[in-house]
Amino acid sequence: MAEQDNLKKLTAGTLKWNLIDRVLTQILYAVTGIVLAWLLSPADFGLVGAVLVFQAFASLLVDSGFSYALLQKKEPTHTDYSTVLWFNIFVSIFFYVLLYLGAPLIADCFEGDERLIPLSRVMFLSMILNAASIVQINRLMKRMHVRMVAVSNTLGLIAGAICGIYLAVAGFGPWAIVWQAVTISAVKTGVLWVTGHWLPELRFSAKVIKGFMGLSWRMMCTSFLNTLFLNIYSFFIGNRAGMSALGYYTQADKWSKMGITSISQVLTSSFLPVLAAVQDDRERYLRLCSKMNRFTAYLLFPCMCGLAVMATPIFHLLFGTKWDPSIILFQLLLFRGIFTVLNSLYNNYILALGNSKSILRLEILRDSVALVALFITLPFINMSTPSNPVFGLELLLWGQVFSSAVTYMATLVVTSRVSGHSVMALLKDLAPYIILTLLSCAVAYPVMLTVNAAWLKVLSGFTIFSAVYLGANIAAGSKIQKEIAGMVLKRKK
Repeated sequence: MAEQDNLKKLTAGTLKWNLIDRVLTQILYAVTGIVLAWLLSPADFGLVGAVLVFQAFASLLVDSGFSYALLQKKEPTHTDYSTVLWFNIFVSIFFYVLLYLGAPLIADCFEGDERLIPLSRVMFLSMILNAASIVQINRLMKRMHVRMVAVSNTLGLIAGAICGIYLAVAGFGPWAIVWQAVTISAVKTGVLWVTGHWLPELRFSAKVIKGFMGLSWRMMCTSFLNTLFLNIYSFFIGNRAGMSALGYYTQADKWSKMGITSISQVLTSSFLPVLAAVQDDRERYLRLCSKMNRFTAYLLFPCMCGLAVMATPIFHLLFGTKWDPSIILFQLLLFRGIFTVLNSLYNNYILALGNSKSILRLEILRDSVALVALFITLPFINMSTPSNPVFGLELLLWGQVFSSAVTYMATLVVTSRVSGHSVMALLKDLAPYIILTLLSCAVAYPVMLTVNAAWLKVLSGFTIFSAVYLGANIAAGSKIQKEIAGMVLKRKK
């Protein structure tokens, strides 16, 4: 009983600090993003978006899935952590040199735009810095001591915001975003090493790498395919529709990911270590999965749907009308993000049991369906109308929303078979929060239409939506809401 109480306490503390980290991260990202959106052009964001396509793949190969293996292993040793650290650093340097030399080829992919050459060579430095922080973060997550992860992220974002805004005001264009990213990585990594109280052994164990390879290569392949289909759109948009269109997409993608990635990261960093700890106790495992379903649904559906409903006044309040073409793209990415988060949640259930084969197969299926949707809509990607310059991109994302819905059903079935939950039980956990979210949207949206000013639309929409959602949960006797409220109130006391 004492062990169960301690696990519950650690889980609550981990959730608390992960939520604090995410909230602070979003606030700092939002403030910096708003300022940069006013100061920089769509083409500036498009240039950086093009560079990020290549960095995403290189960063993925740097870790090679070993962070998942460390999290899944019950008791990693000092040698395990040290070996993975040296592997990450070595591979990051290797890929940096490769990408540095290949920078002219990157420019050739985007109509030979030579501005991409120096931008990419500097941006890729953040890959080496991030590689040095992976194990430090992993150790803290494994022990469920994530306070310093939150602190390091916050300090990095503050330093990055100062650097980025200063350079944007000084007229450095896309360089403001590049140096912002490098500064964030440098400060975050530095704080983790100074405060982590851990130093690696000066040794590398091939045995450790070999032992992790079974799980890690499947997770790397899974992540590679996922990363491919998250970034392939940026490549084709920049290649076929131009940097301005890519800039509109990049803005929509960035702001939608602030919510989607935050919820996914909170789930992975908070839930996976807990599930791995009880993987041999099927009754506790199933009970925890059910609670995680409800907790996710409680946060996910109101956040994504609320943002989609209030997207237009939010963009007008923050950016004026400069980024209006991004609004519909933002809304579609939010809807696709619902399935992304649920798939991430279900992957945790499967990974905690060590069944990485099922995750890889699901990712192959998911990406195959997405690929079909991509090639069906690709011929229309550069289409535009006088009132909608991103009409082709809108069609592209509608295809991805549909493919995500189809593959979610397949993921649901596989998760049911692997975890022992029935499909109906998994859906039953989600259903109440879907219904309450739709009710809140139906009440809030008409109220927003009665006012004209953007700030009044946001204020009234948020207030009515929150009041209806929270009140409906109280009326329905939501246990998750009671537990969250109890945890918050207890911490305040």
